[in-house]
Amino acid sequence: DDEVINIVESIAKQQGNTVQRMPSGAGHDAQMLARICPSGMIFVPSVKGISHNPSEFTESVDLEAGANILLHTMLSLTTLDKSTT
Repeated sequence: DDEVINIVESIAKQQGNTVQRMPSGAGHDAQMLARICPSGMIFVPSVKGISHNPSEFTESVDLEAGANILLHTMLSLTTLDKSTT
């Protein structure tokens, strides 16, 4: 959902994070949720770009940043006018 994605991007930037839109070809819960409610995803960087693999590793600082973006996105979504979503 563009509105959710825009909120995620805005919050990430406000918190001093680098933002990059990334299409995802992998199956995620967001694909199923999008059928019934606005949704978006937050990706955090993995060391050497390794993903969906036992070797995947993400630094604690990046996990914390992603969690804070999620928290503030959820708080922001609670104040949206539900008639517009």
